[in-house]
Amino acid sequence: MVLWGISTIVFVVMRLSGDPIVLILPPDAPTAEVFRVRREMGLDQPLWVQYLVFLRNAVRGDFGQSIHFRQPAFAVALERIPATLQLAVTAFALAVMVAVPVGILAAVRRYTLYDHLGMLLALLGQSVPTFFLGILLLLVFAVWFPLLPIGGTGTPAHLVMPAVTLGAFAMASIARLTRSAMLEVLSQDYVRTARAKGLREATVVLRHGFRNALIPVVTIMGLQFGTLLGGAVVTETIFAWPGIGRLAIQSIFNRDYPVVQATVFLAAVAFVAVNLAVDVLYAVLDPRIRYE
Repeated sequence: MVLWGISTIVFVVMRLSGDPIVLILPPDAPTAEVFRVRREMGLDQPLWVQYLVFLRNAVRGDFGQSIHFRQPAFAVALERIPATLQLAVTAFALAVMVAVPVGILAAVRRYTLYDHLGMLLALLGQSVPTFFLGILLLLVFAVWFPLLPIGGTGTPAHLVMPAVTLGAFAMASIARLTRSAMLEVLSQDYVRTARAKGLREATVVLRHGFRNALIPVVTIMGLQFGTLLGGAVVTETIFAWPGIGRLAIQSIFNRDYPVVQATVFLAAVAFVAVNLAVDVLYAVLDPRIRYE
């Protein structure tokens, strides 16, 4: 139902964005040629007929022929998936490796300099717009100090700035929620009992604290990873990263209906799949959860 709803919304919105024929043919094209191209693309049919044809083909994985690339739209979108996946996984790994220790340390050292500094960084990460952070990194590390490539792909160095830019918001969100979840768990009776038994602080914090705080943390991780897979549009555009986000933007400007529909569908599938995986993972993390 989610995929159907998203596909329907994109179908309608793209038809409201304008006529792609004006971008395909020159302004002085004969009227007969305009009608011929419109008929070949199926745009001469009523909107409801176009929609039914779209649904029938989409069920088979056929989103039509790309207007710009002259290839099957789904194949064009699939070609960009590896680049987006590489960027999203790198950004997510960076976010988790930084955010989880910062959140745990902030909770354990509550109201200390570590806590204030960690939450200040998290606040900045959630407040600074992605486009601003990306341009700032380009200015500093590619223009003022030419240490990293300005854009494109090919080497690990090309991943650094896009991954930091894309992962900043996720990093901040995970850190703040990890801190909140840890504070709630560390105040429970079983944690005080573990400390009273003389267990090491690291054991108390990680085994009894963090393990029981994983449910909300894993939830936000899943949401953020799904967002990274489908929401890298700005980052990929700034750094000329050849992923589905940049492809979607280019296709919107070209009014390439089939490619936009294919890219949004793939992003939606990724988001739904990640959330399903998180729901299943709940039962692994908490034995009290059972799915009937």
